[in-house]
Amino acid sequence: MKLDILALAAHPDDVELSSSGTLLKAILNGKKAGIVDFTRGELGTRGTPEIREAEANASARILGLAARENLGFRDGFFKNDEEHQLEVIKMIRKYRPEIVLANAYDDRHSDHGRASQLSKEACFLSGLKNVRTQMDGMEQEAWRPKVVYHYIQSIPSQPDFIVDVSEVWETKVASIKAFASQFFDPNSNEPNTYISSPEFMKMVEARAIHYGHEIGVKYGEGFNVERMVGVGDVFDLI
Repeated sequence: MKLDILALAAHPDDVELSSSGTLLKAILNGKKAGIVDFTRGELGTRGTPEIREAEANASARILGLAARENLGFRDGFFKNDEEHQLEVIKMIRKYRPEIVLANAYDDRHSDHGRASQLSKEACFLSGLKNVRTQMDGMEQEAWRPKVVYHYIQSIPSQPDFIVDVSEVWETKVASIKAFASQFFDPNSNEPNTYISSPEFMKMVEARAIHYGHEIGVKYGEGFNVERMVGVGDVFDLI
């Protein structure tokens, strides 16, 4: 299955919090989108890997994803090395996306910055025919996405561009709430965490309102890029 846009993430719920609105907009416009999570989030204070897997699947249905996979890397300890790069390359070559969304360059959670570099390097290496990978016993063809965009996470960053997600905001919020074990629940007896407070979700909305205000809409999602973004027509910027 070829995807138009593929989001890579260190943990289940990274994409939901940061860029699921952008995936929803693409899907509304007839594109195929998917997510590949690197880890099962097994070091998380709340929930279990099994619960988070079920939540990720529920979120995928809400978002209308064409595919969602988990590579089972070690949460907290995966590396940006050949072994892990090859596994990510297999996913890029399997889905052949035009656009890849990746973790923030640097962030509060060390996995995020490491996943960012892993994703970027795997996207480049995936385009080299002499990097050999196989899937289901067959050699894969080289494929390099046209662009890699990095979504913004806990540490605020000045976006290089902002996507208007106003019309899909409620669905984005529903995809986040699918991860019920991780976020605020007044009836939960599990320990409080950085993301389980009601203030955290207020921050997510406040940032989206701020980014939206920057481009004259209600809600926005911001992205950073490592090379200049080009447009075919000045009217594309309206």
